[in-house]
Amino acid sequence: MIYQGETLSVSYLEDGIAEINFNAPGSVNKLDRKTLENLSEAINALYQQNELKGVILTSGKSAFIVGADVTEFPDIMTQDADVLSSWLAEANIIFNRLEDIPVPTIAAITGFALGGGCECVLATDMRVADNTALVGLPETKLGIMPGWGGSVRLPRLIGADPAMDIIAGGKAKKADEALKLGIVDAVVAPETLRDAALTMLKDAIAGKLEWRARREQKKAPLKLNKIEATMSFTMAKGMVMQVAGPHYPAPITAVKCIEKAAGMSRDEALQVENKGFVALAKSDVAPALVGIFLNDQYIKGKAKQAAKEGKDTQRAAVLGAGIMGGGIAYQSALKGVPVVMKDIAQPSLDLGMNEASKLLNKQLERGKLNGLKMAKILASIQPTLHYAGIEEADVIVEAVVENPKVKAAVLAEVEERVGDDTVITSNTSTIPINLLAKSLKRPEKFCGMHFFNPVHRMPLVEIIRGEHTSEETISRVVAYAAKMGKSPIVVNDCPGFFVNRVLFPYFAGFSLLLRDGADFTKVDKVMEKKFGWPMGPAYLLDVVGIDTAHHAQAVMAEGFPERMGKDYKDAVDVMFESQRLGQKNSKGFYTYSVDRKGKPKKDLAPEVAELLAPVVSRAADFSDEDIIARTMVPMINEVVRCLEEGIIATPAEADMALVYGLGFPPFRGGVFRYLDSIGLANYVAMAEKFAHLGAVYEVPAGLRDKAAKGESYYNAPVNA
Repeated sequence: MIYQGETLSVSYLEDGIAEINFNAPGSVNKLDRKTLENLSEAINALYQQNELKGVILTSGKSAFIVGADVTEFPDIMTQDADVLSSWLAEANIIFNRLEDIPVPTIAAITGFALGGGCECVLATDMRVADNTALVGLPETKLGIMPGWGGSVRLPRLIGADPAMDIIAGGKAKKADEALKLGIVDAVVAPETLRDAALTMLKDAIAGKLEWRARREQKKAPLKLNKIEATMSFTMAKGMVMQVAGPHYPAPITAVKCIEKAAGMSRDEALQVENKGFVALAKSDVAPALVGIFLNDQYIKGKAKQAAKEGKDTQRAAVLGAGIMGGGIAYQSALKGVPVVMKDIAQPSLDLGMNEASKLLNKQLERGKLNGLKMAKILASIQPTLHYAGIEEADVIVEAVVENPKVKAAVLAEVEERVGDDTVITSNTSTIPINLLAKSLKRPEKFCGMHFFNPVHRMPLVEIIRGEHTSEETISRVVAYAAKMGKSPIVVNDCPGFFVNRVLFPYFAGFSLLLRDGADFTKVDKVMEKKFGWPMGPAYLLDVVGIDTAHHAQAVMAEGFPERMGKDYKDAVDVMFESQRLGQKNSKGFYTYSVDRKGKPKKDLAPEVAELLAPVVSRAADFSDEDIIARTMVPMINEVVRCLEEGIIATPAEADMALVYGLGFPPFRGGVFRYLDSIGLANYVAMAEKFAHLGAVYEVPAGLRDKAAKGESYYNAPVNA
């Protein structure tokens, strides 16, 4: 044994060949601080070996190295820029020493070699992967860029263009793609990986492979003449800005760093990478995106725990077909849970099956599944006009019309036809679960399961706990939602639950802006381009449906009359009365047609200004900052109230519900991350400027208190 650390060991295999074996405690290898420390000590030990002829890097896990330990990032990112820069430089010394060791080196890659794991193998002379391998640099998805040599070595290894595509896109490549690009030198079956790597290493030791030239290529400037460089980088920057946009600086920063370092040696280029990484890490975007990653892991962890605690769902049923029911049935069947889809009308069943078929055909066209798999999935959806077979379902999702009397009748009817252990859920967006539970004899086996439209695209499912819902029921439904590939978040019952409850104050702020003379097209533009929403409020209302919004607005006003009640006619009322229902009838705040690809195309509707004239006091111009504040403050206040009232359990879950359910700009990380980034005291001061507009702008007491104490919502990582 040459070296034994906590996360890796080094020993001789045969005749001067040393093996660095990554095998950390736990299920995966990560490049955390401890592993970097162990790797540094291991490499130092190898430099002392006089008989050393070659080095092979292997893993004792099913994945080589999954990446850096992201849970360490929040702490790292709070360090001063100088400290952060030193940390990167120290890590690069380790990888440089690995790359410079005076014998040939090879990595035997199985499973994931991502982020820091990829940067580690790029420092070796040769790389062999098995066919399970996935190699890549996903850092830009976390708002940062490679910081341990990835943006320096990869372009020099495979060329600037493919490297920029991988780095700017945060992409990972399967083994066969990695081979074509030249990231790895061979792909073999898992059982032959070790032998294949050793054979290649021995060939290098024997002088049959020119490993020194490979190494020098990674340490030298990029092989591009001036014209090639200009064309390559100009095109890359244009494409990256088009895809990433102005709110996500990591991809363009990475490309600019590669461009700046193109004519430099490795050590100079690493300094450019260092500066780029530090600048990104000290922005607001990186902590927000890292926060989303950690929050997502937190939600997945809760879902895994629920799966251990609750009975597995083997069969399901959906009551009510159509687009929504068909979407739910499709998602269940796609993920391997057969489903009965029941309706009282054949046309609705046909619509539901057509929806499922359409979605499966898209998967077929994209090569995600073959015809046989598609037929099997479709066959696992059983459309029926009767209740026969419903008793076999473990979980039933009621998805009939959004009417409390109709839903109550259907829920009571189905309860009579199933066993005592069957869980029944309601896919409702606004009707209180406690109200619906009154129609059931077993309310402990009942909860809400609120899917978002379109079901196949929207990650969030709100699981709504009623006052009688058992924890076992919640666990089963959370586990079923996770099995469907969704991100389940548990909330307590109240009008609108969490997502709709916080959305309607946002719409209220928008309505007040229009009443006070704002141009809705300008509001949409500001909220999309400046704040970062995928749709501005007017456009979103058209997509939701003006009739749906009008109904939900009334429900919310009844539930929270002080904040959400209104004594004036607003723009939504006008649209509803004019039967401008949005996309569903091709006219709302905008008019809609279908483009050549069959997607809705939005156009301005000049007649809307005249329609809105009676509810507008006078035309007025508002600054971008005021538009953002007047729409966002009501939403932020309501989100905070939901946390303070226990409607949602944690800031992490609230932020993920907003990102996954409403499309809250990921680069802002959610409401609580956004509050922390601007500072709670600054937020209170901003909100107070609009207090005269009504109760919806009133800052909750708990938030005021935290602001006064100088506190924040994310004092520590959620899984700490």
